[in-house]
Amino acid sequence: MEYRTLGSSGAVVSAYALGTMTFGAEASEETSHLILDDYLDAGGNLLDTADVYSQGASEEIIGRWLGSRSGARDRVVLATKGRFPMGQGPNDLGTSRRHLGKALDDSLRRLGVEQIDLYQMHAWDPITPLEETLRFLHDSVCNGKIAYYGFSNFLGWQLTKAVHLAKAHGWNLPVTLQPQYNLLVRDIELEIVPAALDAGIGLLPWSPLGGGWLSGKYRRDVDPTGATRLGENPKRGMEAWEARNADEHTWRVLDAVEATASLHSVSQSQVALAWLAGRPAVTSVILGARTRDQLADNLAAADLELTTEDIERLNGASNPRLGVYPYGPNAQEQRSRKIAGGR
Repeated sequence: MEYRTLGSSGAVVSAYALGTMTFGAEASEETSHLILDDYLDAGGNLLDTADVYSQGASEEIIGRWLGSRSGARDRVVLATKGRFPMGQGPNDLGTSRRHLGKALDDSLRRLGVEQIDLYQMHAWDPITPLEETLRFLHDSVCNGKIAYYGFSNFLGWQLTKAVHLAKAHGWNLPVTLQPQYNLLVRDIELEIVPAALDAGIGLLPWSPLGGGWLSGKYRRDVDPTGATRLGENPKRGMEAWEARNADEHTWRVLDAVEATASLHSVSQSQVALAWLAGRPAVTSVILGARTRDQLADNLAAADLELTTEDIERLNGASNPRLGVYPYGPNAQEQRSRKIAGGR
């Protein structure tokens, strides 16, 4: 397993993280503990959860696992998130000091730890002043409840604003961002990746297999059957499936992944994961597994070395589709003309 620093921090994490959204829902506690054991045995050390995963059950399962495995807490970097509602009141959500104070304490209790290594804002809050959120996170670092903080699902301008506000106030800086990122969803390369590189922010991509599409289980115009990572309902979100099925871009990408997998005699999942782990700014790819077999196959991506030709093939098939302005192939020329003409 390769190890990398957690963004610009000094903490070291494995190139593949374990996402635990299935714990307490699609994966029982017994299975979840076995998945955690397998992941740790394979050299993984970054566990990612959230308070809303199974309404706290995911954190509780991890907490009981940490309490039952000698030395496990010292070996893992523990990440969770707060932002979304865990109660019914108007203050039971968001990134206000009031809500986050309770959310953080509740996560510490469920996880059974005194400090969370990486505390992440699960999404942007358009109501709470960003200064309030950042000051709470800075204070939480200072009082030892968290070691580092980061964000999830922020846009490029939101990330940049947070970094510069924290710098201006002399507060602790964010170290990570969790975006959706995979061979089918590369739009973050337009704004978010450059913003992350500029700020020294490490990316922790979620949905690296595009909801299962990059695993090779889907076929053109064939309705999905069988189980998925999220359970036994493969037609969940059928409208999204139909949209991707009708998009030629989807099949160009999947053909390139399948061809690459055949050349290396590996699974298509491993190709997609290895490609993502090698992208600029990526610190650790978040794996989501419902079974031990799924985890084992995904972790094998750590041993796959893609060639330059492989990467060119995958990049060419999956390049983000850009419009005319401001990101199209002639955008720079158009901008130059407008600037020269004073418009």
